[in-house]
Amino acid sequence: MLSKKKCVAMLLAGGQGSRLAPLTTYIAKPAVPFAARYRIIDFSISNCVNSGIDTVGVLTQYQPLELNDYLGTGSPWDLDLRFGGLHILPPYQAQKGGDWFKGTANAIYQNIKFIKRYNPDYVLILSGDHIYKMDYDIMLQEHIENGADCTIAVIDVPLEEASRFGIMTTDEKGRITEFAEKPENPKSTQASMGVYIFSTDALIKYLEEDEANPESENDFGKNVIPAMLADGQKMYAYLYKGYWRDVGTLSSYWAANMDAIGDKPELVLNDPGWRIYYRHSFNYPQYIGENALVTNSICGAGNEIDGKVNNSVIFNNAIIEKDTDIEGSIIMSECHIGKGVKIDYAIVDHGAVIKDGVTIIGDRSGDPVIIERDSVVSGDIMEGGRK
Repeated sequence: MLSKKKCVAMLLAGGQGSRLAPLTTYIAKPAVPFAARYRIIDFSISNCVNSGIDTVGVLTQYQPLELNDYLGTGSPWDLDLRFGGLHILPPYQAQKGGDWFKGTANAIYQNIKFIKRYNPDYVLILSGDHIYKMDYDIMLQEHIENGADCTIAVIDVPLEEASRFGIMTTDEKGRITEFAEKPENPKSTQASMGVYIFSTDALIKYLEEDEANPESENDFGKNVIPAMLADGQKMYAYLYKGYWRDVGTLSSYWAANMDAIGDKPELVLNDPGWRIYYRHSFNYPQYIGENALVTNSICGAGNEIDGKVNNSVIFNNAIIEKDTDIEGSIIMSECHIGKGVKIDYAIVDHGAVIKDGVTIIGDRSGDPVIIERDSVVSGDIMEGGRK
């Protein structure tokens, strides 16, 4: 072994993201585009890089082709290293057989050899489908100071939303005394962010015990965390107070994109002190025509815009023709929006074509209208629905 790593990150990126369908019909949820130039997974990986963690295992499973191609060797994040760096870890067939990842804990269990290769003192476990900017090193230092076996990042949520999350109850020192996975009657509002730091020996011990239990669902929230708590392990909550959003639904995905626009956006993407790294695309410059009007929006490279765009996110290589009005919408790469089109509260997926004169208006009390990838729309869509 060349050396050892203090901390390695294991990034769970294999989920189907069914609540985000149809955006996830052909690609994994972490590969879904975000804010005109990024993918959702860019945030977790960039957090690792900015936190000084240079060894990241990305566990893929569902529709991995586009995600794997996007990640490549890890060079956009300076993670193309000889010892460490970014590694894609799919399920595999071993001598004694193989299986799909059965749960979050089983996914890590199947990759214990990868962890042991670097002999880390600590393992950071992340989800690849959240939008946030977080310094994991601060959390790690708190974990070390507490002498913790496990530290769970939590964020304070409204009480009416708490039943959607794993909920922590802590004492005055932040030590976890109770944990409930999506409780009907939550006792607190400290919700798990799906970010864990484990001391390596404790993690491996409980993963092996969990795998040996035929009744287990092999899930951190349902099985591993409760088992550690029942055994009296030292478990602490780390309260995070920055921006964080689980983009697990169409409405939350739309809202997170909208959070990145405006004079004082909730999600700041141009912070030089905390860059979000991404794989650059080689596009020609954006063209804004003489009849165009673009306000309070984010636009990618290679666009040709001749219409009006307001409060919207336009990805790369989109064409928006004249006399078209786009409001509060997300237009993905390679879309062609014709003349005289009106779009309000919609997500138009990659490569879709909207014919001249079409009106698409979503009902803002529900999910936005979704225009599926590579589809052609020639008729009006009003107040929700899908074409």
